[in-house]
Amino acid sequence: MLYAAADPPMRVIVFIKSTADSEAGVMPGPELLGAMGQFNAALTEAGIMVDGNGIKPSSAGFRVRFDGESRILTQGPFGPVKELVAGYWIWQVRDMDEALEWVMRCPNPMLQPSDIEILPLFEPEDFD
Repeated sequence: MLYAAADPPMRVIVFIKSTADSEAGVMPGPELLGAMGQFNAALTEAGIMVDGNGIKPSSAGFRVRFDGESRILTQGPFGPVKELVAGYWIWQVRDMDEALEWVMRCPNPMLQPSDIEILPLFEPEDFD
């Protein structure tokens, strides 16, 4: 076991990191879309999937920087690409090991080498 088991189940957010292609708006072909659709169906069938979606390139978004009472608005695109997110899932799993097992089964979600990050979410009981 790589991570202490949670009881009750824990939620994690799984980030699919951006690539140059995803930031350029290059859409995956039918083969990759089909493989990802099958993976998402398996997550749903297993009761793991809570939510998930792709994210449009950062050129379609905005960033708001907070500094005390000040707000600074910046329109995308943002960089560097490797720090951006192209998609996400929220999963409910037994523990981090189960989340890792699922990520290891995931097809490469990008057309080139890519990264996925898994982070546990805070639960209400964490604030008791």
